[in-house]
Amino acid sequence: MFFFTGYHLTNIIGFLVLVAVLVLLNEITRRSKAASVIMYVVVPVVLLVLIAMGVVGSPSSKTWFGTVKTISALMGVWGFLLIRHTKLGDTKFAMYFPVAILGINIAEAVYRDIEVFMTYKTMTVDEAGLTLLGGYWNLFNAAAGVLLLLTMTGWVGIRVAKTRSRDMVWPDQLWFWIVAYDLWNAAYCYNCISTRAMYAGIALLLSCTLAEAFLQRGVWLQHRAQTLALFGMFSLAVDYRAMDAFSIEATYDPHAWGVLSVAAFLFNLGVFVYMLRTMKKTGRKPYTGELFVENEGYRKNLQANGLN
Repeated sequence: MFFFTGYHLTNIIGFLVLVAVLVLLNEITRRSKAASVIMYVVVPVVLLVLIAMGVVGSPSSKTWFGTVKTISALMGVWGFLLIRHTKLGDTKFAMYFPVAILGINIAEAVYRDIEVFMTYKTMTVDEAGLTLLGGYWNLFNAAAGVLLLLTMTGWVGIRVAKTRSRDMVWPDQLWFWIVAYDLWNAAYCYNCISTRAMYAGIALLLSCTLAEAFLQRGVWLQHRAQTLALFGMFSLAVDYRAMDAFSIEATYDPHAWGVLSVAAFLFNLGVFVYMLRTMKKTGRKPYTGELFVENEGYRKNLQANGLN
Protein backbone atom coordinates (compact mmCIF):
# COMPACT_ATOMS: atom_id res chain seq x y z
CA MET A 1 0.00 0.00 0.00
CA PHE A 2 1.10 3.59 -0.62
CA PHE A 3 0.63 5.08 2.87
CA PHE A 4 0.62 2.02 5.17
CA THR A 5 1.83 -1.55 5.01
CA GLY A 6 1.77 -4.82 6.97
CA TYR A 7 -1.97 -5.48 6.75
CA HIS A 8 -3.34 -8.85 7.80
CA LEU A 9 -6.67 -10.06 9.15
CA THR A 10 -5.75 -9.67 12.83
CA ASN A 11 -4.62 -6.06 12.64
CA ILE A 12 -7.47 -5.07 10.33
CA ILE A 13 -9.90 -6.43 12.93
CA GLY A 14 -7.88 -4.68 15.66
CA PHE A 15 -8.19 -1.36 13.82
CA LEU A 16 -11.96 -1.75 13.36
CA VAL A 17 -12.46 -2.78 16.99
CA LEU A 18 -10.48 0.25 18.20
CA VAL A 19 -12.62 2.62 16.12
CA ALA A 20 -15.83 0.91 17.26
CA VAL A 21 -14.86 1.08 20.96
CA LEU A 22 -13.94 4.75 20.70
CA VAL A 23 -17.25 5.56 18.99
CA LEU A 24 -19.23 3.51 21.55
CA LEU A 25 -17.54 4.98 24.65
CA ASN A 26 -17.84 8.48 23.22
CA GLU A 27 -21.56 7.96 22.66
CA ILE A 28 -22.17 6.51 26.13
CA THR A 29 -20.36 9.38 27.84
CA ARG A 30 -22.01 11.95 25.56
CA ARG A 31 -25.43 10.80 26.66
CA SER A 32 -24.68 10.46 30.39
CA LYS A 33 -23.17 13.05 32.73
CA ALA A 34 -22.48 10.35 35.33
CA ALA A 35 -20.67 8.19 32.78
CA SER A 36 -18.64 11.25 31.72
CA VAL A 37 -17.54 11.97 35.30
CA ILE A 38 -16.52 8.33 35.79
CA MET A 39 -14.65 8.04 32.48
CA TYR A 40 -12.96 11.45 32.32
CA VAL A 41 -12.45 12.31 36.00
CA VAL A 42 -12.34 9.11 38.08
CA VAL A 43 -10.60 6.82 35.57
CA PRO A 44 -7.69 9.26 34.90
CA VAL A 45 -7.00 9.53 38.64
CA VAL A 46 -7.03 5.75 39.04
CA LEU A 47 -4.87 5.37 35.94
CA LEU A 48 -2.34 7.88 37.28
CA VAL A 49 -2.02 5.90 40.52
CA LEU A 50 -1.66 2.57 38.68
CA ILE A 51 1.04 4.00 36.38
CA ALA A 52 2.90 5.46 39.37
CA MET A 53 2.76 2.05 41.08
CA GLY A 54 4.00 0.29 37.94
CA VAL A 55 0.86 -1.85 37.63
CA VAL A 56 0.17 -0.58 34.11
CA GLY A 57 2.09 1.64 31.74
CA SER A 58 3.45 1.95 28.24
CA PRO A 59 6.51 3.69 26.78
CA SER A 60 4.25 6.71 26.17
CA SER A 61 3.58 7.01 29.92
CA LYS A 62 7.31 7.55 30.45
CA THR A 63 7.51 10.53 28.07
CA TRP A 64 6.32 14.07 28.71
CA PHE A 65 4.69 14.31 25.29
CA GLY A 66 2.30 11.39 25.72
CA THR A 67 1.32 12.48 29.22
CA VAL A 68 0.86 16.17 28.37
CA LYS A 69 -1.14 15.35 25.23
CA THR A 70 -3.53 13.19 27.23
CA ILE A 71 -3.90 15.78 29.98
CA SER A 72 -4.60 18.51 27.42
CA ALA A 73 -7.32 16.36 25.83
CA LEU A 74 -8.83 15.73 29.26
CA MET A 75 -8.71 19.45 30.03
CA GLY A 76 -10.73 20.04 26.88
CA VAL A 77 -13.30 17.47 27.97
CA TRP A 78 -13.48 18.98 31.47
CA GLY A 79 -14.03 22.45 30.04
CA PHE A 80 -16.72 21.19 27.70
CA LEU A 81 -18.45 19.37 30.57
CA LEU A 82 -18.49 22.62 32.56
CA ILE A 83 -19.99 24.42 29.58
CA ARG A 84 -22.62 21.73 29.12
CA HIS A 85 -23.64 21.15 32.73
CA THR A 86 -22.94 24.35 34.71
CA LYS A 87 -23.72 28.04 34.45
CA LEU A 88 -20.45 28.57 32.56
CA GLY A 89 -22.45 27.55 29.50
CA ASP A 90 -24.23 30.90 29.73
CA THR A 91 -21.02 32.98 29.87
CA LYS A 92 -18.36 34.05 27.38
CA PHE A 93 -16.27 31.09 28.57
CA ALA A 94 -18.51 28.93 26.36
CA MET A 95 -17.30 30.82 23.29
CA TYR A 96 -13.66 31.49 24.13
CA PHE A 97 -12.54 28.23 25.73
CA PRO A 98 -13.38 25.82 22.87
CA VAL A 99 -11.81 27.92 20.13
CA ALA A 100 -8.77 28.67 22.31
CA ILE A 101 -8.00 25.04 23.14
CA LEU A 102 -8.55 23.94 19.53
CA GLY A 103 -6.41 26.79 18.20
CA ILE A 104 -3.58 26.07 20.63
CA ASN A 105 -3.51 22.40 19.64
CA ILE A 106 -3.39 23.26 15.93
CA ALA A 107 -0.67 25.86 16.52
CA GLU A 108 1.43 23.34 18.48
CA ALA A 109 1.23 20.89 15.58
CA VAL A 110 2.17 23.60 13.07
CA TYR A 111 5.25 24.36 15.17
CA ARG A 112 6.14 20.65 15.31
CA ASP A 113 5.90 20.26 11.52
CA ILE A 114 8.32 23.17 11.11
CA GLU A 115 10.60 21.73 13.80
CA VAL A 116 10.74 18.35 12.03
CA PHE A 117 11.54 20.10 8.73
CA MET A 118 14.42 21.99 10.32
CA THR A 119 15.80 19.14 12.45
CA TYR A 120 15.59 15.86 10.54
CA LYS A 121 17.48 16.18 7.26
CA THR A 122 17.89 12.41 6.95
CA MET A 123 15.53 9.65 8.02
CA THR A 124 16.03 9.23 11.76
CA VAL A 125 14.53 7.19 14.58
CA ASP A 126 14.27 9.56 17.54
CA GLU A 127 14.43 8.80 21.26
CA ALA A 128 10.69 8.03 21.34
CA GLY A 129 11.06 5.44 18.57
CA LEU A 130 9.45 7.63 15.89
CA THR A 131 10.79 7.51 12.34
CA LEU A 132 11.13 11.10 11.12
CA LEU A 133 12.27 12.82 7.95
CA GLY A 134 11.92 16.54 7.28
CA GLY A 135 10.95 17.76 3.83
CA TYR A 136 8.76 20.10 1.81
CA TRP A 137 5.74 18.16 3.07
CA ASN A 138 6.20 19.65 6.54
CA LEU A 139 6.00 23.18 5.13
CA PHE A 140 2.89 22.42 3.07
CA ASN A 141 1.17 20.94 6.10
CA ALA A 142 2.26 23.79 8.37
CA ALA A 143 0.69 26.18 5.85
CA ALA A 144 -2.46 24.02 5.86
CA GLY A 145 -2.57 24.35 9.64
CA VAL A 146 -2.37 28.14 9.43
CA LEU A 147 -5.27 28.14 6.95
CA LEU A 148 -7.18 25.86 9.30
CA LEU A 149 -6.75 28.41 12.10
CA LEU A 150 -8.00 31.20 9.84
CA THR A 151 -11.10 29.24 8.83
CA MET A 152 -12.37 28.57 12.37
CA THR A 153 -15.49 30.64 11.80
CA GLY A 154 -18.53 31.39 13.89
CA TRP A 155 -17.15 30.35 17.26
CA VAL A 156 -19.13 33.15 18.89
CA GLY A 157 -22.18 31.01 18.12
CA ILE A 158 -21.10 28.06 20.26
CA ARG A 159 -23.98 27.11 22.54
CA VAL A 160 -25.48 24.27 24.56
CA ALA A 161 -28.01 21.98 22.89
CA LYS A 162 -31.59 21.97 24.13
CA THR A 163 -31.60 18.21 24.25
CA ARG A 164 -31.28 15.70 27.05
CA SER A 165 -27.54 15.22 26.44
CA ARG A 166 -26.85 19.00 26.49
CA ASP A 167 -24.08 18.75 23.90
CA MET A 168 -21.75 21.64 23.09
CA VAL A 169 -22.81 22.80 19.62
CA TRP A 170 -20.68 24.73 17.11
CA PRO A 171 -23.19 25.25 14.27
CA ASP A 172 -20.76 27.03 11.93
CA GLN A 173 -18.25 24.17 12.04
CA LEU A 174 -19.45 22.37 8.90
CA TRP A 175 -18.42 19.24 7.03
CA PHE A 176 -15.87 20.93 4.73
CA TRP A 177 -13.93 22.34 7.72
CA ILE A 178 -14.02 18.92 9.41
CA VAL A 179 -12.65 17.23 6.27
CA ALA A 180 -9.97 19.94 6.05
CA TYR A 181 -9.01 19.24 9.67
CA ASP A 182 -8.98 15.47 9.09
CA LEU A 183 -6.65 15.78 6.10
CA TRP A 184 -4.37 18.21 7.92
CA ASN A 185 -4.23 16.13 11.11
CA ALA A 186 -3.71 12.88 9.20
CA ALA A 187 -0.79 14.54 7.41
CA TYR A 188 0.57 15.91 10.70
CA CYS A 189 0.46 12.44 12.29
CA TYR A 190 2.07 10.93 9.21
CA ASN A 191 4.79 13.60 9.21
CA CYS A 192 5.53 13.82 12.93
CA ILE A 193 4.37 10.59 14.62
CA SER A 194 4.41 8.33 11.57
CA THR A 195 5.16 5.18 13.57
CA ARG A 196 1.77 5.57 15.31
CA ALA A 197 -0.10 7.35 12.51
CA MET A 198 -2.59 4.58 11.72
CA TYR A 199 -3.91 4.58 15.29
CA ALA A 200 -3.17 7.99 16.82
CA GLY A 201 -4.11 9.52 13.47
CA ILE A 202 -6.46 7.62 11.17
CA ALA A 203 -8.39 5.60 13.78
CA LEU A 204 -8.91 8.64 16.01
CA LEU A 205 -10.02 10.90 13.18
CA LEU A 206 -12.35 8.25 11.83
CA SER A 207 -14.00 7.73 15.23
CA CYS A 208 -14.95 11.37 15.82
CA THR A 209 -15.94 11.96 12.19
CA LEU A 210 -18.22 8.90 12.20
CA ALA A 211 -19.79 10.13 15.45
CA GLU A 212 -20.43 13.53 13.85
CA ALA A 213 -21.83 12.07 10.62
CA PHE A 214 -24.04 9.32 12.02
CA LEU A 215 -24.73 9.86 15.73
CA GLN A 216 -24.92 13.56 16.64
CA ARG A 217 -24.11 16.34 14.21
CA GLY A 218 -22.97 19.84 15.12
CA VAL A 219 -20.79 18.68 18.04
CA TRP A 220 -17.63 17.51 16.25
CA LEU A 221 -15.24 19.29 18.64
CA GLN A 222 -16.84 17.52 21.59
CA HIS A 223 -16.51 14.18 19.78
CA ARG A 224 -12.90 14.97 18.98
CA ALA A 225 -11.94 15.88 22.55
CA GLN A 226 -13.60 12.82 24.07
CA THR A 227 -12.20 10.26 21.62
CA LEU A 228 -8.74 11.84 21.93
CA ALA A 229 -8.90 11.63 25.72
CA LEU A 230 -10.08 8.01 25.57
CA PHE A 231 -7.29 7.02 23.20
CA GLY A 232 -4.73 8.98 25.21
CA MET A 233 -5.58 7.06 28.38
CA PHE A 234 -5.47 3.77 26.47
CA SER A 235 -2.06 4.59 24.98
CA LEU A 236 -0.63 5.50 28.40
CA ALA A 237 -1.90 2.31 30.01
CA VAL A 238 -1.19 -0.22 27.23
CA ASP A 239 1.79 -0.67 24.94
CA TYR A 240 -0.54 -1.30 22.00
CA ARG A 241 2.23 -1.00 19.41
CA ALA A 242 3.76 -4.20 20.77
CA MET A 243 0.57 -6.11 19.94
CA ASP A 244 0.04 -7.91 16.66
CA ALA A 245 -3.51 -6.51 16.53
CA PHE A 246 -2.05 -2.99 16.21
CA SER A 247 0.87 -3.62 13.88
CA ILE A 248 -0.03 -1.68 10.73
CA GLU A 249 3.00 0.45 9.85
CA ALA A 250 3.59 3.58 7.79
CA THR A 251 5.58 3.02 4.59
CA TYR A 252 7.96 5.92 5.39
CA ASP A 253 7.87 6.79 1.70
CA PRO A 254 8.72 10.47 1.04
CA HIS A 255 6.28 10.43 -1.89
CA ALA A 256 3.47 9.42 0.49
CA TRP A 257 4.44 12.17 2.92
CA GLY A 258 4.36 14.66 0.05
CA VAL A 259 1.03 13.56 -1.46
CA LEU A 260 -0.84 13.69 1.85
CA SER A 261 0.54 17.07 2.93
CA VAL A 262 -0.03 18.73 -0.45
CA ALA A 263 -3.59 17.35 -0.52
CA ALA A 264 -4.19 18.78 2.96
CA PHE A 265 -2.85 22.16 1.88
CA LEU A 266 -4.93 22.31 -1.30
CA PHE A 267 -8.16 21.32 0.46
CA ASN A 268 -7.56 23.85 3.23
CA LEU A 269 -6.81 26.50 0.63
CA GLY A 270 -10.14 25.69 -1.00
CA VAL A 271 -11.96 26.10 2.32
CA PHE A 272 -10.19 29.42 2.89
CA VAL A 273 -11.22 30.70 -0.56
CA TYR A 274 -14.80 29.56 0.08
CA MET A 275 -14.78 31.46 3.38
CA LEU A 276 -13.59 34.63 1.65
CA ARG A 277 -16.22 34.29 -1.09
CA THR A 278 -18.96 33.78 1.50
CA MET A 279 -17.77 36.83 3.42
CA LYS A 280 -17.87 38.94 0.25
CA LYS A 281 -21.28 37.62 -0.80
CA THR A 282 -23.03 37.96 2.57
CA GLY A 283 -21.09 40.76 4.25
CA ARG A 284 -20.86 38.57 7.35
CA LYS A 285 -17.76 38.53 9.55
CA PRO A 286 -16.38 35.10 10.51
CA TYR A 287 -14.85 36.01 13.90
CA THR A 288 -17.51 38.31 15.36
CA GLY A 289 -20.54 36.43 14.07
CA GLU A 290 -21.62 33.25 12.33
CA LEU A 291 -20.74 33.01 8.65
CA PHE A 292 -22.60 30.08 7.14
CA VAL A 293 -26.10 30.69 8.50
CA GLU A 294 -27.65 30.24 5.02
CA ASN A 295 -25.94 26.87 4.59
CA GLU A 296 -28.20 23.81 4.84
CA GLY A 297 -25.63 22.08 7.08
CA TYR A 298 -25.79 24.97 9.54
CA ARG A 299 -29.59 24.71 9.72
CA LYS A 300 -29.39 20.93 10.19
CA ASN A 301 -26.91 21.40 13.05
CA LEU A 302 -29.38 23.65 14.85
CA GLN A 303 -32.29 21.33 14.18
CA ALA A 304 -30.45 18.24 15.40
CA ASN A 305 -29.75 19.95 18.72
CA GLY A 306 -33.17 21.55 19.34
CA LEU A 307 -31.87 25.03 18.60
CA ASN A 308 -33.97 26.02 15.59
